[in-house]
Amino acid sequence: MTVLVTGGAGYIGSHTVRLLASQGRDVVVLDSLELGDKSRLGSVPLFQGDINDERIIEKICRKHNITDVVHFAAYKAVGESMDQPLRYYNNNVAGTIALVRSLLSNGVNRIVFSSSAAVYGNPESVPVTEESALRPESVYAETKSVVERFLSSCDAIGLRSVSLRYFNAAGASADASIGEDWSMSQNLVPLVMKAILGFSGPLNVFGNDYPTPDGTCIRDYIHVDDLADAHVKALDYLSTGGKSLACNVGTGKGTSVLDVLNLAEQVSGRKVPYNIVGRRSGDPVSVYADPTLIRALLGWKATRDVRDIISSAWNWHERDDAAKR
Repeated sequence: MTVLVTGGAGYIGSHTVRLLASQGRDVVVLDSLELGDKSRLGSVPLFQGDINDERIIEKICRKHNITDVVHFAAYKAVGESMDQPLRYYNNNVAGTIALVRSLLSNGVNRIVFSSSAAVYGNPESVPVTEESALRPESVYAETKSVVERFLSSCDAIGLRSVSLRYFNAAGASADASIGEDWSMSQNLVPLVMKAILGFSGPLNVFGNDYPTPDGTCIRDYIHVDDLADAHVKALDYLSTGGKSLACNVGTGKGTSVLDVLNLAEQVSGRKVPYNIVGRRSGDPVSVYADPTLIRALLGWKATRDVRDIISSAWNWHERDDAAKR
């Protein structure tokens, strides 16, 4: 098995590349480096290019005898996607079509797609199962949903796929060498670290009057290394004849915004400066996964909790902060 990882120099992609390499698997990365960082890859072969370029896909497939693909390459900023729909559809959707066309023409018929729980939008009930209605509420989420449907339809021409609908990825590698840069993210955990370390003003907490125990929104936080493991498990599932499917990747446990802040204070020994502001339009009250399907079919479950996420993120950000200073 030789695995091509598109977007492998990104946050989640690089953790997955590292896991594959640590298991002695042959892995190659394709990344435009528009958002990725090649320093995360070590000695893993990198091709700099775009998934819309079928010639480079063919070159990689032939040179490295690619058998499987993990597909991360995508734009992912929700707000930006609403302002730039053409850019998002061209990269996320048209790019995936070009990638699959080239893969199939080169005899590659297994792909793991990094989708998102954003395809569910604001769910009617929790925990969210794979049977929950898909109601994407942003262009970004819609592109993920469209690609899922496209990959499913390609079953008819011999492609098998696993679409992983992951919830809130966070944390950093155990050795604190790669993590989530707050300059590239609007996710809660890196923004908490940014506030603690004094690189921003107080963190805005959007609403404390929700019908939850502490009044703040609840989400399912999954450690990035657990998420990487889910992608590897999906590769193994397909390589042993598994049928195409879409499944949730989450812990099945919800954590509130204030719980995250409290844990960050415990781990760092510092106060998190924050302000309570009004609710943000479109924010669901509570979203967390039912991970039953992925446990049953892929044999995967999360092994790290939110404290592990916060601890690893703090170790990486503190180290990165020291290097910057």
